[in-house]
Amino acid sequence: MIVEIGHFALALALGVAFVQALVPLWGVARGDRTLASVGPAAAITCFLLVAASFAALTAAYVRSDFSVENVVANSHSAQPLIYKLTSTWGNHEGSMLLWVLILTLFGALVALSRRSLPVRLRAGALAAQGWVTVAFLAFTLLTSNPFRRMIPAPAEGNDLNPILQDLGLAIHPPLLYVGYVGFSITYAFAVAALIDGRIDAVWARAVRPWTLLAWVFLTLGIAMGSYWAYYELGWGGWWFWDPVENASLMPWLAGTALIHSTVVMEKRDALKVWTILLAILTFSLSLLGTFIVRSGVLTSVHSFASDPQRGLFILAILVFFVGGSLALFAWRAPLLRQGGLFAPVSREGALVVNNVFIATSCATVFIGTLYPLVLEMATGDKISVGPPFFNATFVPVLVPLLLLLPIGQSLAWKRGDLLGAAQRTVWAFGLGILASVALLAVFRGGPVLAPLGIGLGVFLVAGAAFDLGERVVARASGVSAIWSRAVGLPRSAWGTALAHAGVGLSVIGIAAAAWSTEAIGVLKPGERLTSGRYTITLEAISPRTGPNFREEVARFQLSSGDRALGAIEAGKRVYIARNMPTTEAGIRTDGLSQAYVSLGEPQGDGGIAVRLYDKPLILLIWIGAIVMALGGALSLTDRRFRLAAPRRAAPARIVAQPAE
Repeated sequence: MIVEIGHFALALALGVAFVQALVPLWGVARGDRTLASVGPAAAITCFLLVAASFAALTAAYVRSDFSVENVVANSHSAQPLIYKLTSTWGNHEGSMLLWVLILTLFGALVALSRRSLPVRLRAGALAAQGWVTVAFLAFTLLTSNPFRRMIPAPAEGNDLNPILQDLGLAIHPPLLYVGYVGFSITYAFAVAALIDGRIDAVWARAVRPWTLLAWVFLTLGIAMGSYWAYYELGWGGWWFWDPVENASLMPWLAGTALIHSTVVMEKRDALKVWTILLAILTFSLSLLGTFIVRSGVLTSVHSFASDPQRGLFILAILVFFVGGSLALFAWRAPLLRQGGLFAPVSREGALVVNNVFIATSCATVFIGTLYPLVLEMATGDKISVGPPFFNATFVPVLVPLLLLLPIGQSLAWKRGDLLGAAQRTVWAFGLGILASVALLAVFRGGPVLAPLGIGLGVFLVAGAAFDLGERVVARASGVSAIWSRAVGLPRSAWGTALAHAGVGLSVIGIAAAAWSTEAIGVLKPGERLTSGRYTITLEAISPRTGPNFREEVARFQLSSGDRALGAIEAGKRVYIARNMPTTEAGIRTDGLSQAYVSLGEPQGDGGIAVRLYDKPLILLIWIGAIVMALGGALSLTDRRFRLAAPRRAAPARIVAQPAE
């Protein structure tokens, strides 16, 4: 009965979503506040219905209700409770329901934002977001129904995909979906603004917190997915330029550009056309990622479905929302008034340069990801575009951006002093050069670019610290004055510095990967293997049984020179229901570095194949991502985001420009 209630609630939510999509839009067109006010009530109701539906599916998994086809395909009675819960979204149908749940949650949050949003903008945004909800609810109900019954019901399920039975994969999809779906709100705001004709600083103030929120969660989701792939797949890498990885990177890059663009629009009422376009493209890239993962155009450990009919449905959604919004943009954007002016050498100018580099890097990833897929669909020919291409095209575009970042942060608004900004960053630049020279001297004959990369990372971290120091310490006399200025500094300034420092930390971790070492050997008990700074000694290989798997575990003693670091275990599991093996890497953290052990196949002479990696400073990659996300979260607490944007007497409207 609970399953039927969940299915009915989902169908009812589709009807309510139609109301949310149509009635507020009609109210905006007629200037009727009563009709416009229907949007918030419909959005909240839709969320409650989808939440009830998701709760029903979760209950079916927890109770191991094998009369539900989705539960049979993705669960097992012997699974630990945590993986019964995560099985709810560890499959195509359940993950789509989670997607819709987050989508309606954002709609409800917008509906509750009464003080911070103008009425017309909120009504238009809820209507636009309602159409997105209608599309994905229809997709879920028509092609991906998670409540389909199986008669007769089997006695046991097929178990969740073993590589998904991990805490990292329990956390990764929800974080990623909040990021993906969060950009639907910025998209809805852009469409509403184009329809209504009001695009100004009020709009930028309204859209920026939602963009930041989505960006924070997408950052954490990508980082969590990267770390999961690093420790779960047993290959020792953290990024492979897989098409599905790229599908998450592209909206992250576009969202980063959008955050910086909205700053310029809020400050100077400029870059209106570009900011609106970015808001549309960011969510469009999120939809593109959905299509890649669920269309069957590729096979990946990240992909959920391979049904061409589902792919065609998602392609139709993609064409409708991307094509429709771009057509609306092409119609309305040329009629925008020109915004405020600023000098090329200014904080605004630096942010424009920032956007150019980020957009170029995003276009590089877009082409490298889609070209092989389009070529194969058009001609049947297969080509491989992998790390060499992306490393040769993406990195050279990103490095100049990172070099300019601390200088741009030091420029004044509207009109800046380039020489003065360079002088303010000279100490940070000096520290970066010093770090590079020191590493080149120590690792003579080693990789040349790695010390330069670490120097760049040091420059970014030091630049963020010195920028904050100048704002807080300069012209302040005494500790009380410094404290007063530090407390009075906007939280967005602290958040910006923290995010930029996080970028620097990640750059250091990525550059240090050049010194990673790998050793491969076949070990018997008592034998050793050395890689870089670490040596492992195999003690024993023993069997172990889990709730739904059996495992062969190898126990090693780890040392670095004369320093004993303790035991480290690595294993090879076989999940009984699916008879599917997985690799369980052994990882020992040593400061910011890690020793990484993974097992190969057993050998006939009683030995076992072993890989040992030395990963210097590897943790900085993910620590930097967390620091970036914390910076975005801190910016979200800024006072001006908690207040309504100031209303202007005559807000900028789309009007035709006289011919020159």
